[in-house]
Amino acid sequence: MKKWILTGIMISALVLSACSNSTVMKSDSGNISQDELYQALKTKYGTQTLQELAVEKVLSKEYTVTKSAIDAEVKKVKEQLGDQFLTTLQQYGYKDEADYRNVVKLNLLEEKAVYKTLKVTDQELKDAYASYKPEIRARHILVNDKKTADEVEAKLKKGEKFDDLAKKYSQDPASSSNGGDLGWFGTGEMDADFEKAAYALKLKEVSDPVKTQYGYHIIQLTDKAKKSFAQMKNTLTDQVKETKVTQEKIATVLKAEFKKANVNISDKDLKKATDFSALTSQ
Repeated sequence: MKKWILTGIMISALVLSACSNSTVMKSDSGNISQDELYQALKTKYGTQTLQELAVEKVLSKEYTVTKSAIDAEVKKVKEQLGDQFLTTLQQYGYKDEADYRNVVKLNLLEEKAVYKTLKVTDQELKDAYASYKPEIRARHILVNDKKTADEVEAKLKKGEKFDDLAKKYSQDPASSSNGGDLGWFGTGEMDADFEKAAYALKLKEVSDPVKTQYGYHIIQLTDKAKKSFAQMKNTLTDQVKETKVTQEKIATVLKAEFKKANVNISDKDLKKATDFSALTSQ
């Protein structure tokens, strides 16, 4: 997902409303009143937090983000980070997964608002389709050295079955028992040299030995999931729009949405919550 404006720390504990002057801390050195705490939080976090709350309020009236859409974005990050998911979130200032999901929702709301203003030409879609790399399915036989790879290649050319050779020779325990099948994968998921060789193959074609950091691979492309232009049009449209998004564009759209919603900040100290000019300098 593109880095939108609302990727800072969410200060959910800050409620910008009228506060009483009750005491929130007592000590022999002095007390801290609720009003003092409110003023300190407002000074440090108030403008950013009010802006975030206001953006969600304004955009949610016109745009809808489904739970499934949020789930899909969170799933991508979980798959990338694995067991480090929560630790990484905390390193970036998020309290927990729920806190992160709030930011994902805000990002998706902004995405909808900005995408609505962007136009995509037929030629841009055709160019995107021409360069689109679909998910593919492949199988491989991984060995440690070139000599063994050449031996396996020779046996394949003589007609021996790929499955049988994978079970006998492959040093990849995760796939060897399945005849070397790696399942479906897309760009960026495999070793770069492996990916380049796999995507260069025609359907059912077997590669020459391919060297990677893991050893030597004999690869066969078994399936390709490329869809028709009509099936891909919506996805391609979003991909092209993504390339057109700039911080200046985000600021312009949010400013227009606030104007349309007649946003008015009564607290003079927080007036800058409606100012998105800082985005244009990022």
